[in-house]
Amino acid sequence: MRLLAFLAMATVWGFTWIAARWATEAAPPVLVAGTRLVIASCAFGILCVIARIPPRIGRYRRLVAASLLVNTGCYSLLFWGVAHAPTGLSAVVNMALIPVFSMLLGAAYGQERITTRRLLSVALGAVGLAILFASRGSSGPGDGGTVALGLGAIVLATLSYAWGAVVSKPLVGAYPPLSVAFWESLIGGIALLVVSAVIERPGLADLAALAQGRALAGLAFLVLGGSLVGFLVYLWLLREWGAFRAGLYAFVSPAVAVALGVALQGEQVGPTEILGMVVMFAATALVVRPETAVAPARR
Repeated sequence: MRLLAFLAMATVWGFTWIAARWATEAAPPVLVAGTRLVIASCAFGILCVIARIPPRIGRYRRLVAASLLVNTGCYSLLFWGVAHAPTGLSAVVNMALIPVFSMLLGAAYGQERITTRRLLSVALGAVGLAILFASRGSSGPGDGGTVALGLGAIVLATLSYAWGAVVSKPLVGAYPPLSVAFWESLIGGIALLVVSAVIERPGLADLAALAQGRALAGLAFLVLGGSLVGFLVYLWLLREWGAFRAGLYAFVSPAVAVALGVALQGEQVGPTEILGMVVMFAATALVVRPETAVAPARR
């Protein structure tokens, strides 16, 4: 059941790459991210009412910290970094570091153990990502200093996300994941809209553009698929598996996104990219199987 949920989450989040592209073609990216989360929080609230799950939870400081880390800090830094660094290299850095930071921070919080199998998985996954993106999406600014700052922002965004996931784990252990999803989406989304208002200065025309055509379809999938399905399943797996194994979607979703690019966008895939996908799937298979589960320490 958990493995099927993991595969469903990784597949859905693979689709969100194209959905995000459609939405951000019409409006500033941080505005898109904030709008998506606020709408998703409303949907999570409605689901709480339907399921008769009280949305009220305690540990407010942890909740706010997790929301700002996993949503606001991550998305703000990530979008800024991608705008100032080559997209292919940005993807490799972001996806390769998610399991690394999840493992290290999880170990620091007593939730994970660092094992030889996990280290091998991280190394294989990083190699697979590098192979996959070696011939793809390398466009980006050419100034060395700007690129370095952009990649630094990507690293900080990934650290923020992984740290937020580790901080969230006690919350989903004590409260229904649906309640946690509601609050983290609401707090993180509102904070992102504030960041967007300060940095991007969006207008009514940007919001109107999001409500039309392909941009609306992209936003709808980000809300329904990326948040209501993907994020909720992720929080559940975070409780069941821990941050490291749940974060291994980073080695599956990129391959799904590339396959969708071929099917929907007419992109080309060569033998090198196929090899990269195989290596990434092998890295995931090393530690995602139920028999390799590690019982995390409770805090």
